[in-house]
Amino acid sequence: MLRGLTSYLDSVRARDPAPRSRWEILLYPGVLALGLHRVAHWLFEAKMYFLARFVNHFSRFLTAIDIHPGAKIGKNFFIDHGFTVIGETAVIGDDVTIYQCVTLGGTNPTNGVGGKRHPTIGDNVIIGSGAQVIGPIMVGKRARIGANAVVTDEVPEGATMIGLKARSTLVPAEDWLKEFLPYGTPCDDPCEEQFGEKVAEGTRRVQALEADLETLKAELEALKAGQLPLTGGAGERRSGTAD
Repeated sequence: MLRGLTSYLDSVRARDPAPRSRWEILLYPGVLALGLHRVAHWLFEAKMYFLARFVNHFSRFLTAIDIHPGAKIGKNFFIDHGFTVIGETAVIGDDVTIYQCVTLGGTNPTNGVGGKRHPTIGDNVIIGSGAQVIGPIMVGKRARIGANAVVTDEVPEGATMIGLKARSTLVPAEDWLKEFLPYGTPCDDPCEEQFGEKVAEGTRRVQALEADLETLKAELEALKAGQLPLTGGAGERRSGTAD
């Protein structure tokens, strides 16, 4: 048991550059919330629902993290900071990292049966702060959910979801063979490569518009100085418009 705890604390330290020791990690609200959830889930599985809920509410009071006792959570789960909500039928894989203010929420079943209504999160997924993952969807392994994204559709393995409503930007699998990146976002975001051509085209258009603007400014200055007749160039265009 002690070896398992040490291994878990080391996995948290590998993903968070802030702590100086394992003892410090023990004070993290996410670590405490996970430990209490293990107890609550055991009681839930034993059908001692009231006690499970009691532990759940006690944990929420201490940590500002609400994990339903029915949620199934794998190894090395790390919640960095609080104000996170995880629903009853959520399933979370191994080595998943969640930042603050994340919701793994459910949808209202149309057939009146509870069933599976919360997301399933694959192994090694990173969910950014403020993200909302809603409904009985699957988030594939090694996927990343960007900050404040709202995800309501299936997420492919290795994809990055950004925006509201979230859209997918596929990431090459070899990018995920690297070591863990704190906060889940490298400086050279792979989204830039995918949209590089569109960005370059937009840059060229802006540069052309700026050149036209400079030309018009020069013609206007010449008109003010009386150095340019009203025929030709920008003057002719303006004269034609006046007619």
